This record gives sequence, structure tokens and C-alpha cells, in this order.
Amino acid sequence: MELPQNLDSKFRFILVAARRARQLQGGAKALIQSPTKRSTRVAQQEVGAGLVPIEVLSQAAADKTKKKAAK
Repeated sequence: MELPQNLDSKFRFILVAARRARQLQGGAKALIQSPTKRSTRVAQQEVGAGLVPIEVLSQAAADKTKKKAAK
């Protein structure tokens, strides 16, 4: 498996693909045409093709977001 350039680890790839698979199971339209109907595989292909927008927050931004959510 080759990682897209905007992802730094296989772990993050799996997290993003899992979230996208949940969206597909919830009724979201697939962004690619795939011979398989399995949402997990379709999500992996979408992430691998760079079709799923990904924003990686810095640690400071993540801490700030957590503090806002806790209020």
C-alpha cells in the first residue's frame, strides 16, 4: 500500500478511510466508480486517490479545539 502524499502514516490512512466508510454506509455518494460495493474498500480507494479532503491539525490547534469543546 502506498500512502497519499498528504498522509504521514498508515494509521492516519486507516482512520481517514474508516471515517469515510461510515459516511458511505450512511448514504453518501461514492466519489469513484469501483467494481466492489464494499464501503471499506471504496473508502480506501477514494483516500488513496486523494479525493477525500484531509486536514491535519498541529498539536497547538488540536489542544485549542479540545479546550473549546470542553467548555
